[in-house]
Amino acid sequence: MPKNLVIVESPAKAKTIEGYLGKDFVVKSSYGHVRDLPKSDKAIDVENGFKPTYEISDDKKNVVSDLFRTAKQSDTVWLATDDDREGEAISWHLYEALGLQNKDTKRIVFREITKKAILNAIENPRTIDIDLVNAQQARRILDRLVGFEISPVLWKIKTGLSAGRVQSVAVRMIVEREREILAFESKSNFRIQASFDLEKGRKLFADLNDKPEQETDAQSFLEKCVGAEFSIAKLETKPAKKSPAAPFTTSTLQQEAARKLGYGVARTMSLAQRLYESGKITYMRTDSTNLSEDAVAQASQSIRQSYGNDYVQNRSYKTKTEGAQEAHEAIRPTDFGVSSAGGDRDEVRLYELIWKRAIASQMADAQLERTVATIDIDPIRYNQANNTSEKMPNLIARGEVIKFDGFLKVYLESSDDDDNDEDEATKGMLPPLTVGQRLDLDQLKATERFQRHPPRYNEASLVKKLEEMGIGRPSTYAPIISTIQKRGYVVKEDREGKQRQYRELILKAEKIEAFDRTENYGAEKAKLFPTSIALTVNDFLVERFTEIMDYSFTAAVEKEFDEIAEGRKEWVKMLDAFYKEFHPKVLASKDVDRKELFKPRTIGIHPDKNEPILVIDGRYGPFVQIGETTDQNPKPQRASLRSGMNPEAITVEDALELFKLPRMVGTFEGKEMVAAVGRFGPYIRHDDKFVSLPKDEDPLFVTEETAIALIIAKRKADAEKFIKTFDENPEVQVLNGRYGPYIKMGKVNAKIPKDKEAAELTLEECLALVEESKNKPKRSSSSARKGKK
Repeated sequence: MPKNLVIVESPAKAKTIEGYLGKDFVVKSSYGHVRDLPKSDKAIDVENGFKPTYEISDDKKNVVSDLFRTAKQSDTVWLATDDDREGEAISWHLYEALGLQNKDTKRIVFREITKKAILNAIENPRTIDIDLVNAQQARRILDRLVGFEISPVLWKIKTGLSAGRVQSVAVRMIVEREREILAFESKSNFRIQASFDLEKGRKLFADLNDKPEQETDAQSFLEKCVGAEFSIAKLETKPAKKSPAAPFTTSTLQQEAARKLGYGVARTMSLAQRLYESGKITYMRTDSTNLSEDAVAQASQSIRQSYGNDYVQNRSYKTKTEGAQEAHEAIRPTDFGVSSAGGDRDEVRLYELIWKRAIASQMADAQLERTVATIDIDPIRYNQANNTSEKMPNLIARGEVIKFDGFLKVYLESSDDDDNDEDEATKGMLPPLTVGQRLDLDQLKATERFQRHPPRYNEASLVKKLEEMGIGRPSTYAPIISTIQKRGYVVKEDREGKQRQYRELILKAEKIEAFDRTENYGAEKAKLFPTSIALTVNDFLVERFTEIMDYSFTAAVEKEFDEIAEGRKEWVKMLDAFYKEFHPKVLASKDVDRKELFKPRTIGIHPDKNEPILVIDGRYGPFVQIGETTDQNPKPQRASLRSGMNPEAITVEDALELFKLPRMVGTFEGKEMVAAVGRFGPYIRHDDKFVSLPKDEDPLFVTEETAIALIIAKRKADAEKFIKTFDENPEVQVLNGRYGPYIKMGKVNAKIPKDKEAAELTLEECLALVEESKNKPKRSSSSARKGKK
């Protein structure tokens, strides 16, 4: 047996590390956490110093048994879990679960999986840092207390709802942004841009800095320019520079991968995890922008070899995030000489992004030359006709030329600002100009532009906001984003834009024409929208648990965890202070009347029935209703809201459209086909059966032919789904699924072995396979530590 057992968190990491160590070492994986709080309310003994009770997860019992046997036969156990609080806690849980002894146990850490880093860690072991463990325990216990005590209160709103200390605050951000957008009143102004014809077919574009709000003012400006003379009044050329962005932290990687590659937060972290475990990049959970001296030297060498000495400019970056761990490094390649790495295409793209960002951070500034041309307008004809001497504002043309590309040879950071309506008239350099030069006007255009509402969050911009406010830490961003979506508080969706008209005035050949144009606006891609239940839950939590939902309070709690990790605060005292404030509020909220939570809101009067139209948030989602529910009117007409409709934004016109449903579409096989909207979206009802409508079909306009085709297609799919049933036990079914045939019995799904033909299975064989499936240990979502895969 081996003299040394090294325990890491994932099998991929174990395989990489085993290649660096000799025959005296065996490397095994714990597959993440091996112990956790049980799911009962007995997990934490509040009365006795918040003492937690931990148990080995069912899916980890075999793993722990195997590690226990190997540990007993090894001289030394090396705990090599990740170098952060979560990793430290995993090492501590392994120490406890395996019954290890201090003298035979060593804790080692590294932030890159390279031979040099692993051997260096072996030479410099330490003990488990109990302060880091306590910081993780404090977070886990506090989050459990909040979730377990608030969630039952929320069940008055809807069964199965849950709350989270940080997740609920993240939902609040999204809800408040949605309401900010709803309350936003867009104003328009007119952007005025001129184009001039120069020699050799060149063009010069220039803007008016002022943007008139009224069309009459824009019209007046153009009228004064009829017959005007234009000339270059001033030319200013100034040197400028651009500096590269810092290497990636967890949050900036998530943001840039979303902008440049279109990856969601979870996807980015999964790819980064694989790159880390294969030894290609340093640890991907970090809030530091620091690079080690060795990394800087390596990057500089790579830049010299590829681009020359002029491109090298070493920098050190200071992280702006409060509480950032500067001793750690930013995310970077482990070998700057490797510019492309990874298994699949997505890994390759993410690695290249990390490589470019890190290498650019040690490259020279880009040297620019910026030119501003001021154009004088002399309204000579207007002044003569009106006997005035009016002075006109100047037009401005801007240009930029790169004199030395520096880091731009490799990389330029993207922006979250998707407003492409630039004030600058041009990009690139201006054509040759001289002071006093007369300009020939091609056209002068005044285009109506509308203010944009604050942008909705996408996953990465929400992470950015959380980080700015000090909420969450690198290891928690991805779990926060995934949790609020899994719990049904937030949906990530693309939404189509709408059409609107805008005005455009054009002066050309001394004639002004006005046009009505149409444009699409407001299209959303991969943005986060609060669901109707999120609006109700958020308002309830903000009212009843003001402190917990407060942004600064949530950030302050994060700082307390940091203080515990640094040994400056006792975790039990921190929990005690929190719980004394929190628990009485839970008790006070238990008797809340459900009617308080679902107060109907009147949005207007029905034009024909002269009764109020109400919006009500029910157990199964929001709906509109005509009139109050009374003894005389026990079943008022109702209609469910469509997917994506915000109950706070519903108008009378929207409601009247909804009341057109249910709608009789036609008949098929002598029975009516009715289009309607239900809990799970729009559908066709026929012969007491339901067929879902695809996204591109509107229940208000779906045709009889389409409805019939959907019914026939559903029948065919259902027929193909059923491979076999048994009269003696109808609960047992052999079905076709996405991944092939399987057995379904109640809530249990059982795989069919490859050597068995689905259509030939007997009832006894099916029951045996179902029983075998029940007894198999379930694979937990935390089989690798939470948020890690």
